[in-house]
Amino acid sequence: MQRGMILAATVAATAALATACGGGDPSTPAAPGEKVELTLATFTEFGYEALIPEYEAAHPNIKITQRKTGQGGPYHQDLITKLAAGSGLADVAAVEEGHLSDILDKSSKFNDLSKIGPADAGPDRWLSWKYDAGKDKNGKVIGYGTDIGPLAMCYRKDMFAAAGLPTDPGAVKPLFATWDSYFDTGAQFVGKSGGKAWFDSAAQNFNAMVNQLDVGYLGTDDKLTIESNQGIRSAWDKVTAAVAKGESAKLTAFSNEWNSGFKQGAFATKVCPAWMLGVIKEQAGPENAGKWAVTAAFPGGGGNWGGSYLTVPTQSKHPKEAAELAAWLTAPEQQIKAFQAKGNFPSQTKALTDPTLLTKTDNYFGDTKIGELFAEQAKKVTKPQYKGPGDGQIQENVTSPALQAVEQGKSAADGWTQVVDGAKKITR
Repeated sequence: MQRGMILAATVAATAALATACGGGDPSTPAAPGEKVELTLATFTEFGYEALIPEYEAAHPNIKITQRKTGQGGPYHQDLITKLAAGSGLADVAAVEEGHLSDILDKSSKFNDLSKIGPADAGPDRWLSWKYDAGKDKNGKVIGYGTDIGPLAMCYRKDMFAAAGLPTDPGAVKPLFATWDSYFDTGAQFVGKSGGKAWFDSAAQNFNAMVNQLDVGYLGTDDKLTIESNQGIRSAWDKVTAAVAKGESAKLTAFSNEWNSGFKQGAFATKVCPAWMLGVIKEQAGPENAGKWAVTAAFPGGGGNWGGSYLTVPTQSKHPKEAAELAAWLTAPEQQIKAFQAKGNFPSQTKALTDPTLLTKTDNYFGDTKIGELFAEQAKKVTKPQYKGPGDGQIQENVTSPALQAVEQGKSAADGWTQVVDGAKKITR
């Protein structure tokens, strides 16, 4: 609920009313011992189920209600609607990084956590690129980072062996050193495997390549760069050339056919953020345990796909208490607990050195030390790419469909025209 204007005859009366309203002004937190009810809105799995009662036990005056939504898309649509309406938002609202650009565009509707949050929740807590991505153009911190999705590469050892490629993670690394080496190896694989696909989806690779660039679809002036950005065009040319060589399985990510592809061996490699390991295990099934492997390498260095932030909307009646909850939930100790509960990979620098994380292995992937591997990959990411309003829509509604059209026979040149025209419609 938005704060209303409080009329009072004296400053003391104004302060008393503000306290009675539960600290609508960030400078007036709840009085000691005052009962405070906070709502926490999340989507999918954040691993907070056991953490909420732990926080309440340590803060007897705090009662937390979690609103948990199954799908991120509807959740974020609802969040945007409530922002526009000026009411209905939770005290702490999660935002996924793919939707962050649209939220940063409305940063005035969120509290600056660098001003109302605990003193120990400073930038040194997080990987610098994660912390910086939660700032608007003026440096306002609207979100505390939760998990991340550092990128590595997953591959099918049995399919590599059949094509005469190395299978040991260390020996495979050079194949994934650059996008050129990755696609060149893919062309060799297609020839030696009798035409089997090297990767699952052109869009999956293209998105990872674009996200590695210093400048993405929009510049910091929020103007479209797509026609002048040679990095984007180069990525397009490389991916579509690989499609023409038969390297793509032509699957739409997260479709039923894509899910089945893991079990059926429909492709040999997969762009692999930390959370993708769980997807592979679920979709490939126990019968394929030991066939999939992951290596600490990613074409072009490093990258990130996934992760979220906890924000405190200005609608909150208890912004300081909400910020304290968000800071606690994203602290190193709690990030490790969320990792243990749901596999959400930590973004806190201290958490990335925790023995619980570094010694974590997964026998599905040959007892690989997955915690250590992805911690190494997380440190390869340098700085966040600026995401202007509409960035996520361009990726989801323009470039991905255009690449799918190319996979189905459309020329790369016509597909590029589709991308440019579609992006202009979104940003005009």
